[in-house]
Order: sequence, then structure tokens, then C-alpha cells
Amino acid sequence: QVQLVESGSGLVQPGGSLRLSCAASEFTLDPYAIGWWRRAPGKEHEGISCISMGGSRRYYADPVKGRFIVSRDNAKNMVYLQMNNLKPEDTAVYYCGTDLSGCRGPRLDLADSGPRGQGTQVTVSS
Repeated sequence: QVQLVESGSGLVQPGGSLRLSCAASEFTLDPYAIGWWRRAPGKEHEGISCISMGGSRRYYADPVKGRFIVSRDNAKNMVYLQMNNLKPEDTAVYYCGTDLSGCRGPRLDLADSGPRGQGTQVTVSS
């Protein structure tokens, strides 16, 4: 059974940074593109980033472009989302999941998501 687990939740001030991690339980991430989605209070899920299985393709939604960096370390079976210059509007529960579209763009929809983790809370507030 595919299980993904996010970690790295936290409360940070605007302008701060946080790194989220996505780990797999009992399976390897190598064959999968991995996506990150978030859901802010009162809003729909938003696809914000993805990385292809080899790491050659990366996608960022406009609200996070230039601030977030997605990476993966297949040797450690991990995917990361480095979030810099965080803004209050980044406050959300963040989810990682397999990306059935293979991170081929032009955007990342919730419908592209395979199994996702339970999510990790990110709060940006002064």
C-alpha cells in the first residue's frame, strides 16, 4: 500500500523559511513524479509544485514561483519542498502525493494526485 508522510510543520514569521519533507513508507519513490498540494482555510486544494521521477522537470504554480524549491533525493527516498520568503497567504495544510501526470504540466491539479499523505500544517504569522 502506497503511503506518504509529510513532515516539517511549523509556525514562522513572514519572510521566514521552512523545509517540508515527504517520505514513503514501504515503497520507493523512484518511479514516481511527486507533487505538492496545499489547502488553505476555506479554499480548495491548490497544486503548487511537482518534480519528475528523475528530477529533470519541475513545476511551480505562480503564487510560489521564485520562492519555493522542490527537490528529491532518491537515495534517501525523500522529496523536499524548501519554502522561502513565506507569506501569510502560504498558511495551509501541505500534502505530498504521487503525481499521475508525471509533472508534465502545464499545471498541477488535484485530479493529478495519486495517494497523498495526511498533510502537515504551515502557519505564517507575525
